[in-house]
Amino acid sequence: MPGLWFDELSVGQTFDHAIRRTVSETDNVLFTAMTHNPAQLHLDEEYMKGTEFGRRIVNSAFTLGLMVGISVGDTTLGTAVANLGWDEVRFPTPLFHGDTIRVSTEVVELRESRSRPGQGVVTFLHRAYNQHDQLVASCKRSGLQRKHPNPDELDRGQSA
Repeated sequence: MPGLWFDELSVGQTFDHAIRRTVSETDNVLFTAMTHNPAQLHLDEEYMKGTEFGRRIVNSAFTLGLMVGISVGDTTLGTAVANLGWDEVRFPTPLFHGDTIRVSTEVVELRESRSRPGQGVVTFLHRAYNQHDQLVASCKRSGLQRKHPNPDELDRGQSA
């Protein structure tokens, strides 16, 4: 499904994204290695047996990226100009190998761009839940979003 134009979004609009994803050990170890994160809590099963978690936890940066990535098809695919920032990033419950996440998104703020008349700033609140309906991650993401192009621009073959 393609993303939505800025003017198709409304504050309070929610999306329950159809894509779900089971996180594997490979996902976690590969992402952790690629980002040069040597933290034992992601890589060392023996060390983690002696912690309150009892096993390795998934790298939170991977969880954040996956949560936002799952939202893109319904919200910003083909209509985003740029991400402006991620705020209030939280991981209240750890994510483990084998957990399946689902994501919901709410539009929490919209404002017209003062410097770009064909665009606006949208703030999304993303929430990721595991298979037990426990919140495992949340964040607010602000982005610059294109407005729906006017018909004259489409007739001339210009993209928005």
